[in-house]
Amino acid sequence: MRAFLAGVLATLVALAVTAVLVVASLPVADAAPSTRAPATPSTPPAVPAPASVAKGETWLADVDLSSSRVLTSDGPLTDVTARGAGVRLTTDGLRAQRLDLDAVFPFATVARQIGNNVELYDAGGGRVGVRRTETVLGRRLAVRATATVTAGNGQLVIVPTSVDLGGPELLDSALSTAARELVTIRHTVTGLPAGVRLTGVKVEQDGFRATLTGSDVVLTQ
Repeated sequence: MRAFLAGVLATLVALAVTAVLVVASLPVADAAPSTRAPATPSTPPAVPAPASVAKGETWLADVDLSSSRVLTSDGPLTDVTARGAGVRLTTDGLRAQRLDLDAVFPFATVARQIGNNVELYDAGGGRVGVRRTETVLGRRLAVRATATVTAGNGQLVIVPTSVDLGGPELLDSALSTAARELVTIRHTVTGLPAGVRLTGVKVEQDGFRATLTGSDVVLTQ
């Protein structure tokens, strides 16, 4: 994830710098007397501009990038929107005073990060389904659960509302406490740089719609 975020910002900066160079290379026509009323001053950027930048550095007030699909070494993401503010490209890497990322993380990608034979799927009604086959109190059982999903203290928190062991009600009652622990998940999204954390999550048909936010973020490849 760290490399992905660095790549996102690097792409944003590269596109912005390229646009500036293209505009600067255009021929300039002689100015004609203007009959237009003075332009209304533009709204100042939310992040104040620095007094200066070092040689070779680039600073951007705000940058945006959207992509329907992104592939990373940690797995794919879809419907990605990234926004940076106060982005500075330096010889040491990229720095952003603020970084916001909204993307869908497919269930398989998150399940692979969690591990422990966990399977995740859309259970409908904004809830996630969890499957896990494990030995519970000496019995090999396939545990299924329907769970709520929230973002808590920067973690993905999955808490079951119902647990099914696929057996008689007596068996379900006897093992439900142990089984519930198996499908209660608190997962920290891996690879995030310091200052970036998960702030929101909801279940969609193809995965988790996640919101990540950071301030004073330093990114290096």
